[in-house]
Amino acid sequence: MNVCRKWCGWALAVILLPCFAVPSARAQAQDKHVVTSQELSKDAARPAETREANEAALRQLFSSEQAQQALKSAHIDYSKVDRAVSQLSDEDLAKLAARSRQLQGNFAGGSAGGLSDRDLLIILIIALLVIALIAALH
Repeated sequence: MNVCRKWCGWALAVILLPCFAVPSARAQAQDKHVVTSQELSKDAARPAETREANEAALRQLFSSEQAQQALKSAHIDYSKVDRAVSQLSDEDLAKLAARSRQLQGNFAGGSAGGLSDRDLLIILIIALLVIALIAALH
């Protein structure tokens, strides 16, 4: 009888041992994939920061002296374009901001004598796209 109890005790211990060992292993595995609240906050803030940077890039382009002249010559009100920038979708804003950064890089890169007709045309096209996209959304 004593031998039977020992064997049953050992068998029970062997059977129950994994049940107690597995939860700690699971907890360790889960700890490896835990994201801190700081990381979540940073991830949540990235789209807003990207949007702000894109809006700033477009506004910087449109507020430049050359762009102001181009808008005036096409009878486009800067304030209308400025308001429309904040209403663009993230995707449209990103595309136009990339184009405006490229254009601003061209300005800084070499045309000390001013803008070419092509550069002025690009500014006007971007402005008109901004206004047209907003008009299409409303």
